[in-house]
Amino acid sequence: MTDAPSPAAMAAASSGPDRAAGSSTEPDRAAAAAADGPPALPFPYDASVLTDAPLRTERLVLRPLEASDAADVFEYQRLPEVIRYLPWPERDRTQGYEHTATRAAGRILATDGDFVFFAAILPGTPSSDDPRRDRVIGDFMVRVSSVKHAQLELGWVLHPDFQGRGYAREAAGAVLDFVFETLAPHRVQAFLDARNAASAALCERLGMRREATILEEEYNDGEWQDTAIYGVLRREWAAARA
Repeated sequence: MTDAPSPAAMAAASSGPDRAAGSSTEPDRAAAAAADGPPALPFPYDASVLTDAPLRTERLVLRPLEASDAADVFEYQRLPEVIRYLPWPERDRTQGYEHTATRAAGRILATDGDFVFFAAILPGTPSSDDPRRDRVIGDFMVRVSSVKHAQLELGWVLHPDFQGRGYAREAAGAVLDFVFETLAPHRVQAFLDARNAASAALCERLGMRREATILEEEYNDGEWQDTAIYGVLRREWAAARA
């Protein structure tokens, strides 16, 4: 998901049965953590370089979101089935375009809360407003959770017309690999509406574990909603690719 819920309530997260138990002993884990070394994020990082040298997967191009992507973004931003699991209000076209421009302004990662959004572009599929451009079918977020503790957050949203084809896994996997290879966080995490089974399944396919559920963290759409926390450590990501 994108524009994920605030992690402010993380300290209150349960350590009960919903938190995954590691297979190693505490001394083993402590030794492995120590071997990872101290936080060393290469900040400030300017994601503008990825405009001309975007991330590429087998089927997609991923480059920083631009204000000119607003028409394609609005095609999924306006859908009730999309905003159901996001902290987005209903927006008209003008508001939606302004929101995309605000998100597209993020380029520099330097302090807590900084962000960059990657537009997921499907070559060969025309844009909704300009057939000369390739279509943006979703966007994928990287946000700084903690510089001090080298923690970054991922989020995503994909147009429903393009779901069920592996695009989300392809794009999110590429962004996760970029994050660990280039930015070297100790930990990457995701915060989901706990009802969002599709995003939960994607987290697991990315090698993330469900670590906690924050009960009734936010009040949206006339109801209290739970937040699920997923995470993966850099050494776990590396081991899965060894």
